[in-house]
Amino acid sequence: MKLVRFGPPDTERPGIIDNNGQLRDAQSLVDDWHGATLTDECLAQVAAAAATLPLVTDNPHPRLGAPVGTISKFIVIGLNYAAHAAEAGLSPPTDPIIVLASPTAVCGGNDTICLPPNSHKTDWEIELGVVIGRGGRFIAATEALQHVAGYCIANDVSEREYQIERGTQWGKGKSYDTFKPLGPWLVTRDEIPDPQNLNMQLQRNGKICQQSNTQDMIFPVAELISRISEYMTLCAGDVLVTGTPPGVGYGMKPPQFLCAGDQLQLNIDGLGQQENTVAAHVTHK
Repeated sequence: MKLVRFGPPDTERPGIIDNNGQLRDAQSLVDDWHGATLTDECLAQVAAAAATLPLVTDNPHPRLGAPVGTISKFIVIGLNYAAHAAEAGLSPPTDPIIVLASPTAVCGGNDTICLPPNSHKTDWEIELGVVIGRGGRFIAATEALQHVAGYCIANDVSEREYQIERGTQWGKGKSYDTFKPLGPWLVTRDEIPDPQNLNMQLQRNGKICQQSNTQDMIFPVAELISRISEYMTLCAGDVLVTGTPPGVGYGMKPPQFLCAGDQLQLNIDGLGQQENTVAAHVTHK
């Protein structure tokens, strides 16, 4: 099942994309897609009633916001592909690098990415996004995937000057508004039986920059969930982005970074496609 939140920013309504690719309104069953509605029990009820949900006919192709709302934690994993660590000139980690980014950076999968004022080093990072459906602490790796509500495409947009040149707090470079496009939808875990065998690709202005497979992760999804839960309680609705493969602009020679007018296209097997336009700084509320 594909879960979506549709409509203008801050007024999104919960919906699903049915097996025919049609948008259906799920407001009669859930108030939104968040921690309380991403449980196995709730998702099973929605799936059973999916064919009876009303089609959205007034605007069948509205803006799709981030597919999960009210995010308490947005967790970023650094250097989780050995080849990406190498292009950054760093050794692969022996324990997951955990960074917290601000949930205010989250936007819809096809929303515009806005550059910070005077930014010259904003970079792209395609990643597999994981949304927690059942929280916990000290989760066993053998049980970890049962704690997942679903998977989505994520772009862990990062301003490298903020991230690297202004101290060691990576979250500075990953928390600007619009820096975390998610979606276009959240695919429930029953449709992604093996998150460690998904092809992924990012194009910038029609040129392939990143192309890899999630099997190349140093720490697979189940291990990440288990390790993170040693350090903090995971809550339903938390979002985890699992690292990026090689091909980011920072690792190119010479480095390349995003410019206003750039077009990004991101694809991950089974999770759809993101398309973003990059824009110059605008004032956010």
